[in-house]
Amino acid sequence: MKARASSFWEWQQHFPDDEACLKEIASTRWPEGFQCGKCGHGSGWLLKSRQVYECGHCHHQTSITAGTLFHASKLALTQWFWAIYWVSSDKGSISALRLAKLLGVSWRTAHKMLRKLRTAMGHQDSLYRLHGVIELDDAFIGGKRAGKRGRGAAGKTPVIVACEHNGGKPGFVALQAVEGINLDTVKQFAKAHLAAGQTIHTDALKALNSLAQGQHHVAKVTPPELAAEWLPWVHIVISNFKVFVLGTYHGISGKYVQEYLDEYAYRLNRRFWEAEIPNRLLRLAANHRPVIFQPVVCS
Repeated sequence: MKARASSFWEWQQHFPDDEACLKEIASTRWPEGFQCGKCGHGSGWLLKSRQVYECGHCHHQTSITAGTLFHASKLALTQWFWAIYWVSSDKGSISALRLAKLLGVSWRTAHKMLRKLRTAMGHQDSLYRLHGVIELDDAFIGGKRAGKRGRGAAGKTPVIVACEHNGGKPGFVALQAVEGINLDTVKQFAKAHLAAGQTIHTDALKALNSLAQGQHHVAKVTPPELAAEWLPWVHIVISNFKVFVLGTYHGISGKYVQEYLDEYAYRLNRRFWEAEIPNRLLRLAANHRPVIFQPVVCS
């Protein structure tokens, strides 16, 4: 479904207060009108004083934001909506520190908002499978350290990257952080992100041989200086991700690498609908189940 394209000015006009935000969430959740989540009855009424719907049959009351990404949030919905716009339209990735300053919230609050949005992005892209001729390679993400570079380097997170090669141009991408590049992790990546029976181009790393199970694996031993000719688009995807992240964060923790990968892939896969991304992300947030993080326990 095509989403509405919006400038930041239009976004502010559409959602000037929490009432407008609630109305948008309700219309997104129930485009055909309210439906009770308890009994399934298709009619009810809004109790404006509490912003909840009461079912006309069982009288169960449902908060407009319950069961969404905004569930139990104490923040103003206008803050959430502005965060969604900035996250999806910033040229690079927006940091928690910058978002905190823009919204007037603590760094911890901004960080949690970003994590929830990135989690939703990852879940949405996990629904898709890559097709056609697909380039696949590995990369290592992390801050600069002295010593060995590339495979085996200390302090780096291994990442498997795949990109559709459609008619001489890049298609959809998938990126997944893994514990290591081996037969099992490659097999799991293929099952999660690639449609069966596709043509997979790789650089003949032995760990990628498991791709032959269910795929047409075309492996080619490639010197580093010629790698960009055999796997041109996947190398561009990797290079652009490093610019996307390091240009904002100057190094990221391995604990959160997958979340940054999810944000990058979500935006890259929708690059042809860039002006629509804020509304697409808003629709996703309104239909996504709550994201609850486990509290940190100090030992």
